Amino acid sequence: MRIDVLGAVRAFDDEGAAVDLGGPRHREVLARLVAAGGRMVATDTLVDDLWAEPPVRAVGALRTFVAALRRAIEPGRPPRTPPRVLVTEGPGYALRLPRDSVDVHRFEDALARARRTPDALTDLDAALAAWRGPAYADVTGSAWAERERTRLEELRLEGVELRARLLLDAGSGAELVAELGAHVTEHPWREPAWGLLARALHRAGRQADALATLRRARTMLADQLGLDPGADLRRLETDILRGATTLHPPRTVWTAGVRLGPRTTTELARTLALAGGDALIHSRRDRLAAVEAAERTGDVTLTARVIGAYDVPALWTRADDPAQSRAVVAAAERTLTALGTDGPAELRARLLATVAIESRSADLSVDERRRAEQAAREGEALARELGDPALLVFALNGVFLHSFARPGLATARDAIGSEILDLATRHELPGFAVLGRLIRMQSASALGDLDAATAHAEAAEQLAVSTEALLVPVLTSWLRARATAARSTEPGGPTAATAAAHYRAAEDALAETAAMPGLHRGLFALALLGLRLLHDRPAPTDPALDWGPYRPWTQPLVLLARKRDEEARTALAMAPEPPLDHMQEALWCLTTHAAAGLGERRIAARAATALHAARTEHAGGASGMLTLGPVARYLAEAEACADTH
Repeated sequence: MRIDVLGAVRAFDDEGAAVDLGGPRHREVLARLVAAGGRMVATDTLVDDLWAEPPVRAVGALRTFVAALRRAIEPGRPPRTPPRVLVTEGPGYALRLPRDSVDVHRFEDALARARRTPDALTDLDAALAAWRGPAYADVTGSAWAERERTRLEELRLEGVELRARLLLDAGSGAELVAELGAHVTEHPWREPAWGLLARALHRAGRQADALATLRRARTMLADQLGLDPGADLRRLETDILRGATTLHPPRTVWTAGVRLGPRTTTELARTLALAGGDALIHSRRDRLAAVEAAERTGDVTLTARVIGAYDVPALWTRADDPAQSRAVVAAAERTLTALGTDGPAELRARLLATVAIESRSADLSVDERRRAEQAAREGEALARELGDPALLVFALNGVFLHSFARPGLATARDAIGSEILDLATRHELPGFAVLGRLIRMQSASALGDLDAATAHAEAAEQLAVSTEALLVPVLTSWLRARATAARSTEPGGPTAATAAAHYRAAEDALAETAAMPGLHRGLFALALLGLRLLHDRPAPTDPALDWGPYRPWTQPLVLLARKRDEEARTALAMAPEPPLDHMQEALWCLTTHAAAGLGERRIAARAATALHAARTEHAGGASGMLTLGPVARYLAEAEACADTH
């Protein structure tokens, strides 16, 4: 399901077909819920927003609109099953859709990312291009819609100006003159826009026009508003008159304060990446900047080499910066197309491996996952034909990240890790030797072999000393906390409190890296939940716990622990199938446990089918960082529930 409101309100199903939303009131109800950003809107508020003078049966009419929208949005929903998209919540209704399924939310998120980092410019471009007219264009005469239109139009103008500033900072100029000229004509009171137009004119070699633009701004502000230009415009005028060097950004990429070209930047970025923390953040930022700089040269071979040179080992199936990863994938796919199928096999293999590695399986749609898996297979096949061990371990890294196609594949992943480790050891590729050890650590953890997992963790730590891979001891500290949690159920083992303290220490160390939000968010809360389940205790209900991306699967158990069974039942019905990543077995087991607690036979049966191939593994163990206990325990729960209810 996709909903667009940046223009007339419209919706599309998963196949891209337009959804008939009904009449104007139906579309307004949907639009009002979109504007709430996922929050519940009370029935009384909806009535007041829909009618200036509500009719006697306004609440009944609203319910009719909601029922019709539910039929349109979820046409295949079986009778008497709870809706999953337009849901009843408390005294009102809420829209439950991922933010990237709604154009206005994609725009807001892209703008927020672009404010933080110029690396998000590609996303901002796409988000601005999605505007088809005024927001909620066909919702007329409603005060709430007018407020939203005004707010979003201000954000759109900010986005236009931010995009121009980022492009100017990156060295663009002449191509922005016409666009910014039209922008200033339409919005003459926006002082920053005048400065951007003057900068673009100066960059295009039109210094006289740039100064004339600033004088026009000065005259307009003085005549119409009685104001002098702000400090930024005055400073810009002085800089143009003096020919200040700050008006000419470097054409090359900068890394660590040293001016470098794109190929050298990438080499340094891949070295920095192993250090983790701020170095990893800068590494990823500089890598994308190098790719963009290479693309601007128009040299396809150079671009391919720059993209493929960043062969940094990757372990986790959720990207730390999905927008940045998508930008790299898009650049790699463009370059593959430009090279063609007859292009150099080594370059094509590296580009294919890059697509596979940057397309982390937990972040993908079905079509994106299919393309990434195909890229992984093709990259591996080319690497094997070429007989290049460094290229092959890079390609196998992509294969590993797409080896989570279903629960129960720990043994297959261990084989991949074993080959990576063997190649990296024989051919002196220490960074990938660390990766091989960590993959084997995770696989042994998933299979419940804590002695083997610990041995691989210790070997990875020894390698990390020489490679200066500072993140490795952070990751292995989680393995030791996971082992402590498992032993806390044994006679004479550590207490649950000790295990919780170990998780807390590992969490603190991970938080200090500040560079792995794709790994960090929700991990500690999920570890505590697993620890409580190991000891047959209800889920933790501390409202301060951050469940991160795992909330849809943990919320039913949290609600059960609060004795809110019906809300738990609704949350369970709304929970999607787990993403294909390190945590899929754990999330299926959470679904199983909640279904058994609520007597939801069909959900339990579905979970049992999914978990059958993982019956010899440990839930959460595939991460190497936490455990919910043996999958067999949850499988038995699911089968009992499915058979007896």
